[in-house]
Amino acid sequence: MASRKFINGLKLKELPHHMEPYFSINFIKNSIEKGLHNYHINFIQSNSAEPLYHLCFGGLIFSYLIALPEERRHLAHQRAH
Repeated sequence: MASRKFINGLKLKELPHHMEPYFSINFIKNSIEKGLHNYHINFIQSNSAEPLYHLCFGGLIFSYLIALPEERRHLAHQRAH
């Protein structure tokens, strides 16, 4: 429903012009900066242990995604033989 409210009353030809500012480098940079600032306030300044969990689970997911293509090749080779 939020997206309907966001684009309510726009014609299809007007949509790219309306969405263009949201994909600018400046807007994306400011959004990331605001998100990091909010993360710092919510988790770092409150002396929470959650950033450690985020780091551990993020590293686990990252290493899994890095190793995934090799594992898929290994399984495909194993099926072929």
